[in-house]
Amino acid sequence: MLTIRMQRGGRVHMPIYTIVATDSRNPRDGKFLERLGQYNPHIEGSQLIDVKAERIAALVKSGATMSDTVRTLLKKNKIQLG
Repeated sequence: MLTIRMQRGGRVHMPIYTIVATDSRNPRDGKFLERLGQYNPHIEGSQLIDVKAERIAALVKSGATMSDTVRTLLKKNKIQLG
């Protein structure tokens, strides 16, 4: 099943998360199909960077599921999906 979730990157004590579309059976930092944006928890204000809202909406419409964290971040940053 296709899922939209976050993948951890960055360095020790300074994480940067990438929002990716991947198969739910893959490991968290494993293989993914597409990058959909980034989340930097160290930036004040708008913490999401280069989010492809149209592509996320299309994937969800075709049956992909979103993780709770991604859904909360999109809602908190007032990004509409469709």
